[in-house]
Amino acid sequence: MGVSIKIIGVTGPSGAGKSLFCTRLKKYGIETIDADEVYHSLLVPPSQCLDAIRNAFGDPVFSPDGSLDRSALGAVVFSSPEKLELLNKTVLGFVINKMEEMIASFESEGKKFVFVDAPTLIESGFNKKCHTVISILSPKETRISRIAVRDKITEEKAKERVMAQHSDEFYISHSDIVLENTNDEASFIEKTDGLLLSIGAIKNK
Repeated sequence: MGVSIKIIGVTGPSGAGKSLFCTRLKKYGIETIDADEVYHSLLVPPSQCLDAIRNAFGDPVFSPDGSLDRSALGAVVFSSPEKLELLNKTVLGFVINKMEEMIASFESEGKKFVFVDAPTLIESGFNKKCHTVISILSPKETRISRIAVRDKITEEKAKERVMAQHSDEFYISHSDIVLENTNDEASFIEKTDGLLLSIGAIKNK
């Protein structure tokens, strides 16, 4: 990859508000890459990524038709930090390769910024390829409620997911910028716009 495009990494724990942040980016027409969407695109068989998951976790996380049973896999990895780490190690290489292809394409089109929304931005080492790393944080109880509603699961299950993730301190220590997102959506949008202005991704009207 060249160096003319600025790569901005966006990370943070599940339920913190990365999607809301990226929705704002799209409103301004800023290029974004959703690492989760890239990952899901790699799960369409035949797929080397799927083969690697089967080798790591076995047949129980697959449906009879050969597709990945995401609920079964989620039940495994969100109940064990070790299994979650194994999943990350298994799939991140495939995801990073695809994201680098996309960034190179944006750069060839003359884009000045691309924001990469990646829950495992830091764990994958991709943060080192970013000019700036932004972490979006939110109180644990707020995140639990959001996840339960978003994924239609019990708050107990949502809490398991939250507890399996890194602490706020982990994100803060690896970030250039931290955005706090409480339940005040208007305030968060105002913070987001202020940040985009400060780094030159948007201009004052």
